[in-house]
Amino acid sequence: MKKAWKDETRAIHAAAKFDGGVGAVSTPIYQTSTYRLSAPGDESGYVYSRTANPTRDALEETLAALEHGTSGFAFASGLAATNAIISLLSPGDEIIAGDDLYGGTFRLFEQIFKKFNLNFRYVDARETKNIEDAITDRTKMIWLETPTNPLMHLYDIDAVSELSIINELLLVVDNTFASPYIQRPLDLGADIVLHSLTKYISGHADTVGGAVVVKDKILAEKIGYIQNAAGAILGPMDAYLSLRGLKTLALRMERHSENASKIVEYLQTKEIVQEIFYPGLDGKPLPNKMTLAGGMVSFNLRSDIETVKSFVMATSLFVLAESLGGVESLINHPATMTHASIPEDIRRARGIGDGLVRLSVGIEHIDDQIADLETAFKIIENKVKPKT
Repeated sequence: MKKAWKDETRAIHAAAKFDGGVGAVSTPIYQTSTYRLSAPGDESGYVYSRTANPTRDALEETLAALEHGTSGFAFASGLAATNAIISLLSPGDEIIAGDDLYGGTFRLFEQIFKKFNLNFRYVDARETKNIEDAITDRTKMIWLETPTNPLMHLYDIDAVSELSIINELLLVVDNTFASPYIQRPLDLGADIVLHSLTKYISGHADTVGGAVVVKDKILAEKIGYIQNAAGAILGPMDAYLSLRGLKTLALRMERHSENASKIVEYLQTKEIVQEIFYPGLDGKPLPNKMTLAGGMVSFNLRSDIETVKSFVMATSLFVLAESLGGVESLINHPATMTHASIPEDIRRARGIGDGLVRLSVGIEHIDDQIADLETAFKIIENKVKPKT
């Protein structure tokens, strides 16, 4: 029966067997580090919670079901999940990555893994040909975020998948901005899907976590070994919170997307807004079988950095904060916040300038969201005239 369920149903019931033996409807929090064994050396059940925990198992099974993968793995953060994926590689290997990516990922690649003789090549992956031209005999992996952070670039997963198969490369897709409700990269040929559970999956800004979902058993064995050996696992309380968040993912993503699209329409009326970044804004059909455009919106203001700072500090409903994907709306200045770890010259070359503002559009009433932004716009419009 489970195979016939729609994904909205799977998100609620995929792991319902973990009931603690008492008929609990919600998966219990197994807050234990170790388990009683029936005999010395018997590891047929649960032994130690670094290796496996029933609450984490329930989350991992649900994530695998929603991403249409064979196995899921939950980590202490999205970057811990990234670390596990890169640990599949060996010194001398090369990774091709889309050049618009989360600042923390760039920092991990450049400041940590380069020391272990891994090489990272960054290309504008909106053109698949750019990836193809960058492949060398050392290339072992292609790394994509789509939509990207913070410029919302969309990459053709299908086309890149064909390229990865021909060249025997692993294709990794960070699906954090879309969530499995909007986009399923494994169905399009990706080998590995990455999530920051902190964002849309948990959805309530009350936990930090990461996840990896794979589509074949060999990769599952490798990631599972790394997860246990390195030990950056998700704790049972955080697993419970992420599992709880998944149950309302479909409803939340509908509302996030609906509100974001209306905010884009509002931003288009503002002369001081120079450029808006939002999936589908060009009028073309969304790629990758995306069902919605999502809740993330970025835009450039025609203003100096101090005016932009005044803008992001003038909202009250949109909270000035790192992160994204929660029920509450957040506002962010990437150049000084999420992407500050990227050197300024590289950041500017990639289009992340001082005027860029990023919104994580929550599920509050759209009238309240627009009224809050309008207050901030009035403050800066009274200070400066838009640059021509």
